[in-house]
Amino acid sequence: MNKTKQMVLALVGVAVLDLVLWILIRIGIIGPYWQIILNESMIYVIGGLGLSIIYGFTGQFSLGHAAFVGIGAYCAGWFAITFSHYGIWASLGSLVVGMVSAGLVGYLIGVPILRLKSDYLGIATLGFNFIVYDGMQNSDKLSSVLGGAQGMTGVPQFQTFEWYFVTAVIVFILVRNLVFSSHGRACTAIRENETAADVVGVSPARTKIMAFTVGCVLAGLGGALYAHNYPYVNPDSFSFLESINYLIIVVLGGLGSMTGTVITAVGWAFLLEVLRMFLSLLGPSFINLRGVLYALILVIVIILRPQGIFGGIEASFLVPHIGRRKSDAAAGS
Repeated sequence: MNKTKQMVLALVGVAVLDLVLWILIRIGIIGPYWQIILNESMIYVIGGLGLSIIYGFTGQFSLGHAAFVGIGAYCAGWFAITFSHYGIWASLGSLVVGMVSAGLVGYLIGVPILRLKSDYLGIATLGFNFIVYDGMQNSDKLSSVLGGAQGMTGVPQFQTFEWYFVTAVIVFILVRNLVFSSHGRACTAIRENETAADVVGVSPARTKIMAFTVGCVLAGLGGALYAHNYPYVNPDSFSFLESINYLIIVVLGGLGSMTGTVITAVGWAFLLEVLRMFLSLLGPSFINLRGVLYALILVIVIILRPQGIFGGIEASFLVPHIGRRKSDAAAGS
């Protein structure tokens, strides 16, 4: 089966999946609560793809991804509340505001800290996460709308699953095109060997900043959607532990695997909720064991499959077909 047919079948499959979920929601099999979890899984997909560009494809170890999700959520929430009299246009505009704000901050801090490598870069982004978290705790000093430590309320809600699903699909297509473009290959070259990439003409500094900024833009989009998914936005939702969730998604799915990131993001969102429900049945004191279970799951997977579940493998229809180009080149020579 050629790539075109595979791509068409994949798109049909996505449309059918969307239709099935829409029907299940309409007839009440998937209730409002689980619809919110479905929406959250799409947010994890978008944010996870952003971190995958930063860490999975470019090799920039980041421990502060939730900070950019939070920046997107708070900026989008403020915009949507302030301009709520414009209705749906304010909500749509807030998505753009969330993306631009997170991307701009990502670029501004990326210029100085991306000179660091490996663990040092991780520590720098971790520190930035704590700075943003403290800023959210005191955000009411900038605007009462932001709520500070009490959290932000009143963000217009659109909990229709199609918004989140279609947005996630569009993001996935854009990320796929980026990964297999010359820019994406430059990112992969830097991840594998930065010195060799520099020798062949790839600019490490420019490519790293580009990847980091794009990843932050997607994090901001995920945060904007998060603000519209929950009636209450709290700084604790964007703490260091939330950054660990995104890191787990990328590592478990397999570094450099979009397919693995998407599947793991959806699975992880539901696993978090199932574990929360199960531990709550055992008693309130057991809720705090979630962190232990998350770490245990990560350790087990790392031991059994250190390259991640998918190990950098992509679905075949995502990979561009280059065989014809090679044969044409050979015939021409």
